[in-house]
Amino acid sequence: MEEGARHRNNTEKKHPGGGESDASPEAGSGGGGVALKKEIGLVSACGIIVGNIIGSGIFVSPKGVLENAGSVGLALIVWIVTGFITVVGALCYAELGVTIPKSGGDYSYVKDIFGGLAGFLRLWIAVLVIYPTNQAVIALTFSNYVLQPLFPTCFPPESGLRLLAAICLLLLTWVNCSSVRWATRVQDIFTAGKLLALALIIIMGIVQICKGEYFWLEPKNAFENFQEPDIGLVALAFLQGSFAYGGWNFLNYVTEELVDPYKNLPRAIFISIPLVTFVYVFANVAYVTAMSPQELLASNAVAVTFGEKLLGVMAWIMPISVALSTFGGVNGSLFTSSRSSGHTEAPAEAKRWRNSDPLFFAGAREGHLPSVLAMIHVKRCTPIPALLFTCISTLLMLVTSDMYTLINYVGFINYLFYGVTVAGQIVLRWKKPDIPRPIKINLLFPIIYLLFWAFLLVFSLWSEPVVCGIGLAIMLTGVPVYFLGVYWQHKPKCFSDFIELLTLVSQKMCVVVYPEVERGSGTEEANEDMEEQQQPMYQPTPTKDKDVAGQPQP
Repeated sequence: MEEGARHRNNTEKKHPGGGESDASPEAGSGGGGVALKKEIGLVSACGIIVGNIIGSGIFVSPKGVLENAGSVGLALIVWIVTGFITVVGALCYAELGVTIPKSGGDYSYVKDIFGGLAGFLRLWIAVLVIYPTNQAVIALTFSNYVLQPLFPTCFPPESGLRLLAAICLLLLTWVNCSSVRWATRVQDIFTAGKLLALALIIIMGIVQICKGEYFWLEPKNAFENFQEPDIGLVALAFLQGSFAYGGWNFLNYVTEELVDPYKNLPRAIFISIPLVTFVYVFANVAYVTAMSPQELLASNAVAVTFGEKLLGVMAWIMPISVALSTFGGVNGSLFTSSRSSGHTEAPAEAKRWRNSDPLFFAGAREGHLPSVLAMIHVKRCTPIPALLFTCISTLLMLVTSDMYTLINYVGFINYLFYGVTVAGQIVLRWKKPDIPRPIKINLLFPIIYLLFWAFLLVFSLWSEPVVCGIGLAIMLTGVPVYFLGVYWQHKPKCFSDFIELLTLVSQKMCVVVYPEVERGSGTEEANEDMEEQQQPMYQPTPTKDKDVAGQPQP
């Protein structure tokens, strides 16, 4: 049995509700504890989903989608179908989110349904591949849009792209380590760039259509192939498009704060994701009203080329707007991946660390991650160890400046576990048909999603065996790590002492401790919970008489 399971069982005994988020909306705040309030209505829920999905993807993915689709018409169909599949996946996650009301998102769902190893692999691939690669792509998009205007007749040098992306990451990691307030202010300010750029693109596209500039939208031209059709390349087009829809599953993590969640969660999905799809399709329509497919494919910064074609002397607005947007995107990605919640409205973030979807905290609680990664600074309330870890792992991803290869890489792994999670929904229906399901969707939805999932994975692997194979190989390296580090409990004392020492040294260097979350019953249970959490990864299960004495102190 895993060490973390012992703690979980103890917690469940103390709190019979069984949920991981003990600060329920109705819970009192006795002893000064923090209680979540149901303050997110339908409009706010839609805003959260739209704000989390729309980001740098729409400024980088159009080229990848068109390049693999082979025609303008098929590329637009890919954007529409990807939006539909995103709605289906979001509905499946909505059922799982209210059926298994635990922090940790799909990590917790996979772990509870398929066991510790599957959950660990989901966590392993998230912290080593998914979050770092997403951040690397956004940082490279930022550097492309900053440098492209300086190299109007050619592509910017790769070394320059990687260097500027690295500087951006280091600067924003420092900001996020220094202050939660600074990080959220940066996010608020730079979000305006995203909205300005998209508004300009769509408005200019409408103007172009009114002028009769829609040659590539006419059916006979839209479906004119500029390369030989290939089913494997179409699968890669879907991977490229899915990158722009990332963030669709975030609302699961704030279900506790939704007003009437069982009605508003599905409604928010049905409103917000079709709205995002509409924006994405019209942005791509706008691109092809100003550029031929060949011109679009020849650009690494499509919005810059679009602006040069239509804005004349005001063309500088587009690269600046997109650069601001992507700079804010890097900041938001660092902010949310270190907490793994996706929550960008965060003055209260420091208080609600455990309740949003702290993947690092959830992993450390279960003994699946080193405990120091769940700690926050004693005064600034910033997760410095998690931020440093994500920054270093992202810098390693910058060995390549090919954004489209990185998108294929992360898209394949993301869809792999999305499918596993949705398959878990069917397994749970079969194993536990009678458990309460406040939201229960037709089984046709997960079946549709899994059929699309199988098509995407098989043909993506066929088309990009090396890129997708590397992702699978990294995932499989987690198997021996799980059995040696988590499953095997009785390790040599010297090894446990070394891990404990390493944890204490890291705590002192970063000045971090576990976040104290006071509960409705007072601080005693929270402090006891925190003490148990402080066992580092790989520590063997202590005997009862050493259960307290063996804990490392912050």
